[in-house]
Amino acid sequence: MSCVFCEIAKKNIPSKCIYEDDLVMAIMDINPICDGHVLVIPKNHYDTVFDTPKDVLSHMFSVAEKITPRLMNGLKEKGLTLSINYGCKQEIKHLHLHMMPDFNKKPSKSIDEVYELIKE
Repeated sequence: MSCVFCEIAKKNIPSKCIYEDDLVMAIMDINPICDGHVLVIPKNHYDTVFDTPKDVLSHMFSVAEKITPRLMNGLKEKGLTLSINYGCKQEIKHLHLHMMPDFNKKPSKSIDEVYELIKE
């Protein structure tokens, strides 16, 4: 069974990537809950937070910390929610960290518009 995030990491599926290094990618969510909904995904496949090496988890949060100012400044937001889902709410069984600036606001911009505001 193919994993969509593994395919994105291999560049077999295009994405709006705002950050990438050897371990992770930060990509725009294609079904955003709010403007600026970004996913930090490890390039290697891990099903859950429980089977992900601690150094990878730590790095995911370090990347989130690094790109938060771009989200906050680009979208002129004052709050950000970080979330890792496990179980019933997890649609894709590949660990990912949600970054959601003001998730109480419905999306008002296209993914392309947001991407232009937050890309490097």
